[in-house]
Amino acid sequence: MPSSTSTPASSSEADDSEKRPSGRTVSAGAAGIAPSGAEPQPPQGTDRTPAEPTEERRTQLIGPSWAIIGMFLIALAGALYLAKGFFLPVVLAFLFALMLSPVVRVLARRSIPSWLTAIVLVSSTFAAVLGGSYVLSDPIGEWVDRAPSIARELERKIGHLRGSVAQLERASQEVDKLTDAKSSDPDRAQEVVLREPGLLSDVATSTPDILARIVLCLVLLFFLLAYSELFYIKLVRSMSSLSDKKRALRIAHDIERELSRYLFTVTFINTCLGIAVGTGLWLIGMPNPVLWGVLATLLNFIPYVGSIIGIGLAGIVGIVTYPTLGEASYPPLIYFCCTAIEGNFVTPMVVGRRLAVNPVAIFLSIAFWGWLWGFVGMFIAVPLLVATKIFATHIPQLSALAEFLSGDPRQFPDEEEGETAPAGG
Repeated sequence: MPSSTSTPASSSEADDSEKRPSGRTVSAGAAGIAPSGAEPQPPQGTDRTPAEPTEERRTQLIGPSWAIIGMFLIALAGALYLAKGFFLPVVLAFLFALMLSPVVRVLARRSIPSWLTAIVLVSSTFAAVLGGSYVLSDPIGEWVDRAPSIARELERKIGHLRGSVAQLERASQEVDKLTDAKSSDPDRAQEVVLREPGLLSDVATSTPDILARIVLCLVLLFFLLAYSELFYIKLVRSMSSLSDKKRALRIAHDIERELSRYLFTVTFINTCLGIAVGTGLWLIGMPNPVLWGVLATLLNFIPYVGSIIGIGLAGIVGIVTYPTLGEASYPPLIYFCCTAIEGNFVTPMVVGRRLAVNPVAIFLSIAFWGWLWGFVGMFIAVPLLVATKIFATHIPQLSALAEFLSGDPRQFPDEEEGETAPAGG
């Protein structure tokens, strides 16, 4: 019977097919089909690592991190602005400590205690600031007293502006007449004029605050210099592996050495610039050349903006001092020539490419710290920017920031070749 004979044949063929090794048949486990009640397993020989995140997932991961960083920076800027009475002397103390700590370390190798060197350095710094303020107090007071007469003399000598000033005066008189006419109205509310405090009142009220900040800065500077080695000891002990300890110690030493060299170099260059400006103005009979030299030294710590302020002040005083506009152009011209030589030749040659900074970053840093901490913030803007650049140079994750803050490599072709040659070898 066909039905009875076909069934055993088909079953025997099925048994033979399961027993024969065939390349076409795969087991359920090899095909990735999990038995009932078991979790599906990945095929054999496949990579078990999770797949890379998609572009959408990557955007979702990066987005919140940037938002957190942005909120942190905003909160930090607000804290620095509101608590500038505390943070400003602290930052100044750290900058002075970075500049003077190599002196402490050199003398410590000659068996001179660090605390003794710190006392001498802090006392010398305080004596220099106090002595300079005392010497320059008379010239500064004289110029402050002469400010009204300088303004009148400047207005008298600049004749082509008289027409505009006269028009403004006439408009002001017309406004006063209209105001007087309205004041006769009995229903009009009485105006109350609040007078702001004068300059002397502002100085008297701010003197205790300034003295407290100076004391905080000097005391913190003493502790930073006297216990400078303690920082490195704690830094080494906080690292787990020996390689991390060596790397952290190398980064700390490099930052201190390079920033100290930058501050010393820039201070020396600015002092030489002040001597040159003061000597040049003394030769043409400018009053108070010592004051102008000190002013040029201090203003040159603020790149670009300080030179513009100095040239403008020299031009104003020149117009008031000299009888003709030709002679009045000599002081700003001397100031401009000295700062141009210093900015385009001396500083790039002495500082070098490694510590050169992007001019756009310099301007933004001056604007930010000037808005945040006023005129003192403008003085410390560039040292803080250089410290950030040095720190970012030693951290691989911040290499992009270090490259943005670096100066123009085309100004230093020799150093660029010297840095790239070892990398190629």
